Formats: sequence, structure tokens, C-alpha cells
Amino acid sequence: MNEKIIPVTRVLEDSFVYSCTFGQQRSHEQFVPYHVLAFQFSGETHIQHQNGKLILKKGQLLLAQKNQLAKSIKIPATDKVYKIISVIITDEALRQYALDNSIHENKNYTGEKNLLLKPGALLKSYFQSLLPYAEQSEKISKRLAAIKTNEAIELLLHLNPSLRSFLFDFSAPYKIDLEKFMLQNYHYNVPIEHFAKLTGRSLAAFKRDFGHVFQTPPRKWLQEKRLAEAYHLIQEKKRKPTEIYLEVGFKNLSHFYTSFKQKFGVTPAGIR
Repeated sequence: MNEKIIPVTRVLEDSFVYSCTFGQQRSHEQFVPYHVLAFQFSGETHIQHQNGKLILKKGQLLLAQKNQLAKSIKIPATDKVYKIISVIITDEALRQYALDNSIHENKNYTGEKNLLLKPGALLKSYFQSLLPYAEQSEKISKRLAAIKTNEAIELLLHLNPSLRSFLFDFSAPYKIDLEKFMLQNYHYNVPIEHFAKLTGRSLAAFKRDFGHVFQTPPRKWLQEKRLAEAYHLIQEKKRKPTEIYLEVGFKNLSHFYTSFKQKFGVTPAGIR
């Protein structure tokens, strides 16, 4: 093992995220606001997203669409090292790139939200060029971050020109079936504002429609739904409380235990 490698998660100029660890970890962020281009140097990333699951393996490249919910688990390799670099591709960066390169894309993207791509020599070299910044620098300049982000966009389009509709679709999420969406995604622990955005509603419209559908406020419904699912997993599936509290949408074990006891009059360990 390279002694220079230390466990770290580092964000450079809100453009690049470098993660290196030697133990299995769960992600904390569960809402993807911008396109993400991620290259797996070692280990695996297990991702649960709105439409299923995928595993990003060593040497693979993931292009994830903005405005979606996802949970991930970092799995180190057999040599105990997990290493990944993600490029955050914002709408601002894409609009500027489109302006500079006379790109006028007016077609809405309707394909898969998460694409596993074969990186090729150019994109592999690109991510290798990011490693010194990620591993040895605390920060980079905004100008350099913009240059490297533009390079990523350029290389993606060189790899697959059809990605134009994926990258340059600036349309907002459209209004969808709120009840179906919430029943499928209540276990993602994100602010109510994100649920509103993903269902194509303002916060006020989301709360209004939610009340009509579920006859209760969103936060109360989410708490009840998560606790009911937790009870089912512990009582019927014989799962351990420490295994499932994150899975059902609680941020920490203490809050889960307190809420569970208030609801059922017994701790999660007690019903087992």
C-alpha cells in the first residue's frame, strides 16, 4: 500500500470531489443537483438510485444526470483502498460552454439517468491528470477548475457526440404523480424542497398537493412511513436496527431510537 495515501474526502473549488478511504462508508448526500462524471480508480461504489441499482467498478466511468435521488456505499478493494474522483458539471458551466461553442440543443433528454461509459485512453488520462491536484493540493484556482471542467465536457462529447441532449437539457423537472413518487422514494433523507423540485412543483404547491393525497403534512407522513418500514424490517425480516436506520431514511441512530420509542412505546432492540 502506498504510504502517501491517506483517507480523505476533499472538494476542490466545488468542481471536483476526491474520496479515498480504507473502510466501507455510506454517502451522506442523497440528492444530485448537478451532472456528475465519476471515475473509479480502485474499489467499488454501490449506488441505489430512483430506478434501480448499479455498481461502479474499478476503471469504469459513470455519468449521472442532475436532479435525482441516490444513495451510495464505498467498498474498498482487496488491498483496502477505495479511490474515486468526481467532476461536478454545473448548469452554469454547461451554459457557458454551449455559448462559447455555439451549441443550441433544444431536445429534452428522455434516456437513462445513469450511464456507465467505457472511458477510453483520453478520459483515463484526464482523470489521472486530476490526481495530483486532489491528493497534494488543498485548493485550485477558479480559472483552472473551469478549464478542467471544460476539458471534461469536451472529452465526453468527443467520446459520444449523442451526449449533447444529456448534457445540455436545461429544462426543469416536469410535474409527475406525487403519490407514486413519494411511495417509491420516501426513504431518501433529503429536504422537502428537493421532493417538491423532483415532482415538478413549487414548495407551496407540493405541500398543497401532498395534503390532498395523503391527508397529512409531508414531514409527519415521512416520519410515520419510515418508522412503519423500520418496524416491518426488524419484526418480520429480523434485520438489526443498526443495519436499517440509514436504509429507511434516518440520519443517525440516536434520532431513530428516540422516534421509534415515541411511536411504538418500545425501542427497536426491544421488539426483537
